[in-house]
Amino acid sequence: MPEGTKKLGVLAIAGVNPYQEKPGEEYMNAKQLGHFKTILEAWRNQLREEVDRTLSHMQDEAANFPDPVDRAAQEEEFSLELRARDRERKLIKKIEKTLQKIEEDDFGFCDSCGIEIGIRRLEARPTADQCIDCKTLAEIKEKQMAG
Repeated sequence: MPEGTKKLGVLAIAGVNPYQEKPGEEYMNAKQLGHFKTILEAWRNQLREEVDRTLSHMQDEAANFPDPVDRAAQEEEFSLELRARDRERKLIKKIEKTLQKIEEDDFGFCDSCGIEIGIRRLEARPTADQCIDCKTLAEIKEKQMAG
């Protein structure tokens, strides 16, 4: 199945199809952990490749334009690329932290309350570290503090 295609209404992440739970299957068994480890490693590798492509692109495209408008346009383009790469760098760190949780057999459970995060939520956001209820409460508190 090509990357970015849908299967059963759920988007495949990093080209890996969603996990299909079997009735009575134990939560976060070795098969499930392996599935999420595959997703996270593939995602991390994609991000690293993008960082390498950006570096090559910036080195290849770097020019000292005599026209200030051309120079400003190039600097703005590079600035946007660097900002995107910075977000990706932070995401890579979060992916690595999540991979560590898999190694420590602590993946798939809410950091706040300890309940199962759930396979579907982890399929949508493999780096999730809170169940939907705790995440919703945290977002409400954050909005209250900001507003």
